[in-house]
Amino acid sequence: MTWKVLDTEYLIRRPWLTARRDRCQLPDGRIMDEYYVLEYPTFINVLAITTDGDMVLVRQYRHGLGRTCFELVAGCVEPGEEPLAAARRELAEETGFTGGVWTETMCFTCNASAMNNLSHSFLATGVQRTCGQHLDATEDIEVHVVPQAEVKAMLLRGDFMQASIIAPLYKYFSGLT
Repeated sequence: MTWKVLDTEYLIRRPWLTARRDRCQLPDGRIMDEYYVLEYPTFINVLAITTDGDMVLVRQYRHGLGRTCFELVAGCVEPGEEPLAAARRELAEETGFTGGVWTETMCFTCNASAMNNLSHSFLATGVQRTCGQHLDATEDIEVHVVPQAEVKAMLLRGDFMQASIIAPLYKYFSGLT
């Protein structure tokens, strides 16, 4: 069932967007002249629970939607970095929370037909605020510590917009983690 890539042309290569056009031969021999793939780095997200049992959420503007959204901590894995190390780093940078017990709860892709990256979700229990935020120049992130019952209500109301945030929350609240 694997397609054979006959030719690849990169259309754009930027730090946050790489797009290529592949020419592929399908298993039945047909040729597909144009198939577009977006290349992204590996992502992580963190469902962080404090020592008091509350959840750490972030709130930030998302230009693609033109909306300010509540989310789990999330970010990119740097080249040569392990997903767990990236998750710990992102939680500390975005929220100032560290420590705790960490478990990877799932690994998935957001769109396997057109994107080549994976997203790793981690559960961090028993985290504590130990430092301030260390945000990138373009980040404007509010930290919210929210009781689990309220996060579940937000989830059921549809307050979270990204599938990569919704999936680990549903898994957690369903008791599957």
